[in-house]
Amino acid sequence: MRHLLRRAGRGATVALTAMALTAGLTGCAGRALHTGSKNRPPEESIRIVPDDGAKGVDPGGPLEVRLPSGRLERVTVTRIENETPAKVPGAVSDDGLRWTPEDGVRLALAAKYSVDVVALDGHGRRSARHTTFTTEVPDHRFIGYFKPENRAVVGTGMIVSFDFNQQIADRAAVERAIKVTSDPPVEIAGHWFGANRLDFRPREYWEPGTKVTVELRLRDVQAAPGAYGIQHKTISFTVGRSQRSVVDATAKTMEVRREGELLATLLVTAGAPKNTTYNGKMVVSEMHEMTRMDGRTVGFGGEYDIKDVPHAIRLTKTGTFLHGNYWAAPEIFGQVNISHGCVGLRDEKGGSGDAPAGWFFDRTLIGDVVEVVNSADTQVAPDNGLSGWNLPWKRWKEGSALR
Repeated sequence: MRHLLRRAGRGATVALTAMALTAGLTGCAGRALHTGSKNRPPEESIRIVPDDGAKGVDPGGPLEVRLPSGRLERVTVTRIENETPAKVPGAVSDDGLRWTPEDGVRLALAAKYSVDVVALDGHGRRSARHTTFTTEVPDHRFIGYFKPENRAVVGTGMIVSFDFNQQIADRAAVERAIKVTSDPPVEIAGHWFGANRLDFRPREYWEPGTKVTVELRLRDVQAAPGAYGIQHKTISFTVGRSQRSVVDATAKTMEVRREGELLATLLVTAGAPKNTTYNGKMVVSEMHEMTRMDGRTVGFGGEYDIKDVPHAIRLTKTGTFLHGNYWAAPEIFGQVNISHGCVGLRDEKGGSGDAPAGWFFDRTLIGDVVEVVNSADTQVAPDNGLSGWNLPWKRWKEGSALR
């Protein structure tokens, strides 16, 4: 069987070789499952210190990536969700088994870091790992980690999202101290999801070319008894072109539209009947050229462990990804839904820009919208990732502490 990528307006069909998505990937969940689990498999070959999800890390404490054998191919440690994202300088040892920061490098207080690693084992097989951790916040202070990154170019569905390191009692004071404006101007409102998260969005998707400015005036704002903010900064981002994709879980297709015009129709596989894919609008929040997906970290036992999943695009916090696949029969795409809730596209081992997954990955921005329709599942919750577009505007505004 051939996978068909149909380009609009050309009157021709481009044929691409298809490969299918095998059952079960870490985070391929239509339910409350998490990728990047804190439960590291005992035989995990890529060892990262601090552990994934660690909080309150000592900025002067150990930071390293280590292998028992093989070779580290790429290690990137980056300060993220900050006014100025910056890479941590470091080097791999001569034997290829250990990465450490340069001498004298010290991490920042109250900062969030990501670690991305690609390694080769003794047989030349690649594996990948992605982790995050946050450093210690000074006593009696609170901080908001935010998306998107400063100076980013994002899709039209981007939602400004703050995750606070502690519960906020005076939500009105905190929301009042964060000002989100745009050029051209539109009405923008905040919405609280519990006591630790505050998101901002306009009524409709941003218009391409919009400049958005976020002013944080949280320094010395009292959020709770004895807890004061430390941030005083301004960040900005630009809204790029409009691209929205619709996955039809019944037809097993994904239509990709750029500026409203059909760019391509790709064949997909979505969630199997027992592990269906959420319906609704989901926003791209992370993109990884390669990552590991292990069923043991999300409650699927030893059903799968794929160490080099290519072109992985995160759609929800609970683990719905749109990703490439190189390991199964070509008859699946466009024919059968067999995943654990993810949306799969054909790919090649190591990832190919010529395969459908690579083609889509190369044309995707953080903030693009992927909508799933005609699935047997429920609608994705608005706080599951950046899925707030599933709330009507009236209900969104009701979640503000300033109404």
